[in-house]
Amino acid sequence: MSDQFTPVSIEVFNTDQYLEISWKDGHITKLSLFGLRKNCPCVMCRGGHDKMGQFEPALFRVEPTRIYKIDSAEAVGNHALKINWDDGHNSGMYRWELIRKMDEAALKLDNQD
Repeated sequence: MSDQFTPVSIEVFNTDQYLEISWKDGHITKLSLFGLRKNCPCVMCRGGHDKMGQFEPALFRVEPTRIYKIDSAEAVGNHALKINWDDGHNSGMYRWELIRKMDEAALKLDNQD
């Protein structure tokens, strides 16, 4: 696995509403919990298999309409992060590559200001 997609630490900050992942290549990803939950990659949330892996980067920058909390987050093998949300949802598997794509897209939006 590429260093770009190899996490070395995963921290949840429910109070501050973000998830932080440190990667083997030295990059640090910080994504809002609201954006992550609203961009859940599962079939049910995406609306079908053909839409899995699609996401809306703008949801990482909007004012949250609901506070989400992560009850637990754990690596699934070497390929994904499984999140158990406080609303009971837990079927989304966030592939490491998808998390980096979400981060890159959110960073591009931040740099447009």
